[in-house]
Amino acid sequence: MLDDRAKLLLKTLVERYIAEGQPVGSRTLSRASGLELSPATIRNVMSDLEELGLIASPHTSAGRIPTARGYRLFVDTMLTVQREGLPKASLAPDQPQRVIANAAHLLSNLSQFVGVVMAPRRTSVFRHIEFLRLSERRYLVIIVSPDGDVQNRVVFTEADYNQQQLIEAANYLNANYAGLSIEQVRERLKGEVENLRAEIAQLMKTAVDASTEALNESQDEVVISGERNLLSVSDFSSDMGHLRRAFELFEQKTQLMRLLDISSKAEGVRIFIGGESKFVPVEELSIVSAPYEVDGQVVGTLGVIGPTRMPYDRMIQIVDITSKLVSNALSHNPRS
Repeated sequence: MLDDRAKLLLKTLVERYIAEGQPVGSRTLSRASGLELSPATIRNVMSDLEELGLIASPHTSAGRIPTARGYRLFVDTMLTVQREGLPKASLAPDQPQRVIANAAHLLSNLSQFVGVVMAPRRTSVFRHIEFLRLSERRYLVIIVSPDGDVQNRVVFTEADYNQQQLIEAANYLNANYAGLSIEQVRERLKGEVENLRAEIAQLMKTAVDASTEALNESQDEVVISGERNLLSVSDFSSDMGHLRRAFELFEQKTQLMRLLDISSKAEGVRIFIGGESKFVPVEELSIVSAPYEVDGQVVGTLGVIGPTRMPYDRMIQIVDITSKLVSNALSHNPRS
């Protein structure tokens, strides 16, 4: 357990390193902390912090820098967020895809790092469905969601159906199943299929399978903006290996999706620090993230990706405000 003196020195060291990017020496700490301590006393405290794994000493300098564990203690127990100093930002209500793209751009501009937004999970509820015959045993299934989003899917069937049969099947499906989720339709079909005419039952099963595939394909979209901002961050511009690992993360997106999905299950802002969090595969990166809502339901996550040496207090403000702006822009009943 750290005493108050050690906590203040660690807090001062982290803040100085974030601001200047240079290892922090004993003299600097003595002046910046306001503690009337001898350099020898400060060195002793630094040695204790180093033994605890909270700071490290680069080979090229007598100063110290925070470790991932030190950053974690700092953001969890020492960080104070001032609700001021950000330029006024807004996001106009629009099509979801446009709101998401604008939000990623806004996060990038405000932070000067990388903005990332996980697109809203599409609802598995359909409002309307249609079948169009394209050729023998080949059909287009058109699925319309409650918010007007349209998914098209080309399907093949064993039997051939004429347009009248397709219309009849679509009418039955729309009259009896519209408003239910695809999973609910699938469950009901299991019990009702024996009582339906063969062609209707088969076309309904085809529609459910097509809907599931279309929805699965449309999930997991991540919008990223501002990757080039990392080129001007000294932590990356001075080490091409760091930069390459960061850009590989942006290209793969799979790990980003997993991390953002975890964030969506939490309330408020979360901070993931590279080297400390198993979810951030790049040691030099940190991610500040928060979920956003549509009409009170969490549907996605957004965040800022930058170096571990980022001003966390400012990033928390940016992410928190942007999540509220996105929630309002996408909701039918925005908060005042």
